[in-house]
Amino acid sequence: MNHSSSEHLKEKWLSTRPIFEGKIISLQIDTVELPDGTQATREVVKHPGAVAVLAVHEGKLLLVDQYRQAMGRCELEIPAGKLEQGEDPMDAARRELEEETGYRCGNIRLLHSFYTSPGFADEVIHLYVAENLTAGSFSPDEDEFLEIHKVTLEEAQQFIAEGRIADAKTLLAVYLWQFASGSWKD
Repeated sequence: MNHSSSEHLKEKWLSTRPIFEGKIISLQIDTVELPDGTQATREVVKHPGAVAVLAVHEGKLLLVDQYRQAMGRCELEIPAGKLEQGEDPMDAARRELEEETGYRCGNIRLLHSFYTSPGFADEVIHLYVAENLTAGSFSPDEDEFLEIHKVTLEEAQQFIAEGRIADAKTLLAVYLWQFASGSWKD
């Protein structure tokens, strides 16, 4: 799609009113001018961005199981975490992989960057594939309690069907792994 053809849909930013400043996110109310000249408000969640890692070792996908307060339950997910101020996303992906799974990667490459919820948040997740994994040191953040799971593609698909995998980044990773026919194997 040619993005320049959408110029007539663009909203003009007029002002921002900060509402909340947290450790991970902030919330603001933006006032915008709509294409027809009227004004509207937009609630915007600001986020520093994150990384996620599709890591396959010996034909199995590395997942972490952890409690997610927003969901009110545990969730199986690929290793992931937020970017620190000024941190290179590839360095963050390597760091998160080792912290959350105890594995280092010999090779890592960006698969895609995507917005999680562009209707109200500016969060971008950079999804990497990590290859040539070797044992490193498991060291989750002090407020992170998680278990590592190694699952086959079939098990991951079953976890999706059961709702144990329900977050967008992990769903995308499993479907990309399936599409690649397991070509990301050590």
